[in-house]
Amino acid sequence: MPRHPKKPRRLIVGGRAYLWTIRHSHSVKDNRRSCCQTLTLYPQPLGTGGPLRIVFTEGPDRYVPGGAPLGSGDVGYIQGASLNMHEPGAVRALLDAASTRGWQQEGRRTVEIDGWSLLEAAAAARAGTTGSAGPKE
Repeated sequence: MPRHPKKPRRLIVGGRAYLWTIRHSHSVKDNRRSCCQTLTLYPQPLGTGGPLRIVFTEGPDRYVPGGAPLGSGDVGYIQGASLNMHEPGAVRALLDAASTRGWQQEGRRTVEIDGWSLLEAAAAARAGTTGSAGPKE
């Protein structure tokens, strides 16, 4: 039986547990529809830290598809780095990149980070490289 797509998944990193979810949403700005992919990590047990929300909003040279032909969890640059946020390794790479940038789970508030600021580092870590994998000029 397949996993229910809205049920949180569990990730263990360095002895710490997180539940994580991915949500796709739409907004309308200036009569133009925009897609957004949001990864939220909840430190466990509850009360041990505030959630981390990593948000990828559609924009120039970026894709945030809502389905076919690309997967619902895919985010990336048109000509560059990409991740599938349904893969635990991609979630782990984004969490590591956020931690490297200073996110600490000790606070109780939800912290929201622009996912595009983490994508290159996370994709490089996922690929096992240290070079830049961002958009090509």
